[in-house]
Amino acid sequence: MPVMREVRSTRGAFIDFAPEATSLEIRGFGLRYGDKPALNDLTLRVPRHRVTAFIGPSGCGKSTLLRALNRLHDLNEEVVQAGEIRLEGQDIHAPEVAVAELRRRVGMVFQAPNPFPMSIYDNVAFGLRLQGGLRKRRRDDIVEWALRSAALWDEVKDRLRASAWSLSGGQQQRLVIARTLAVGPEVLLLDEPASALDPISTLKVEELIRNLKASLTLVLVTHNMQQAARVSDYTAFLQDGELVEYAPTDTLFTNPRLARTENYITGRMA
Repeated sequence: MPVMREVRSTRGAFIDFAPEATSLEIRGFGLRYGDKPALNDLTLRVPRHRVTAFIGPSGCGKSTLLRALNRLHDLNEEVVQAGEIRLEGQDIHAPEVAVAELRRRVGMVFQAPNPFPMSIYDNVAFGLRLQGGLRKRRRDDIVEWALRSAALWDEVKDRLRASAWSLSGGQQQRLVIARTLAVGPEVLLLDEPASALDPISTLKVEELIRNLKASLTLVLVTHNMQQAARVSDYTAFLQDGELVEYAPTDTLFTNPRLARTENYITGRMA
């Protein structure tokens, strides 16, 4: 497990991972839309090669925070940000950081599957072609590897030239994950990745998440607390744009330190 220590404050217990075990570090981060605050003074470290879940009521800022991790707010002129987000020790807003390269390193999968209107193969190869410089044989190998990594290869290997839209919803979501994996990210951000899927497809995505942490850092936003309990190693509870409590998932769900956390996970608050 990552080297960590518990830090207590008036707001509860938090986890401080050692720098060498940290993938993402958020330091005093705040974000507002014009005059409307969305996130306030968030500080936490996300451990490498683990699954970290963000939970909290609707509108608490968890998806806003997730999108900030690969600068998806950049084009919104109303957004004002403060503090720092660091990837492997480097400030992601530093002038020398290329946004396209950041988004390769920090991939994003959204709530609804969004395959491109092209073949299964071309979806996975899309980012590889943009990068250029790969021979077809090497590109074929990476496409197969990505589809295998997303637990989809056996289901599509005989119809790679079929439209991605011919796949089921669950298959489309795994295809999008394969497309993201193909370009070699270090971090995978997942925003409610199974909320639009049937129970069987949800279980496949959850199994995939558990398997991927051997090679990736994963950050998951979910409204489904059972899902967070099943797949995550650490859980951060957000409310009203603030970090309330951050702990190993088993600890947070069975022995939370704060009444606010307990009220949320037991359903006594919305």
